[in-house]
Amino acid sequence: MASGPKQIAKRSFDTPDEHRSFSAGTTDVVTVGGMTLGLARYEPGWRWSKDIKPIVGTESCEVEHLGYLVSGRMGAKMNDGSELEFAAGDLVYIPPGHDGWIVGDEPAVFLQIMGAGAYAQQK
Repeated sequence: MASGPKQIAKRSFDTPDEHRSFSAGTTDVVTVGGMTLGLARYEPGWRWSKDIKPIVGTESCEVEHLGYLVSGRMGAKMNDGSELEFAAGDLVYIPPGHDGWIVGDEPAVFLQIMGAGAYAQQK
């Protein structure tokens, strides 16, 4: 199937295609230029295994994430036990098979460059 030429485009998270709310956070999803991005906001105390697992029904997060941590701090632990902490300004890659959480008492904002389309989708 042939597709037409790509065109210049502009979008804003102020008018997302989808707004997903969950305990202690939200994700706004926008598609622009054929790419789906997400802007996630997490409150202190948020943890994937507590707040997202009941929505998606998997034992760990099976979404591959590539993104930029705009503010706050986050931690991630892989199913194999390896663990890493991220701070504002970090470029983040987390493969499928992990848990994640907010570190400290400040909210976190995470721009998902990859993985937003499938994140926090109901089972």
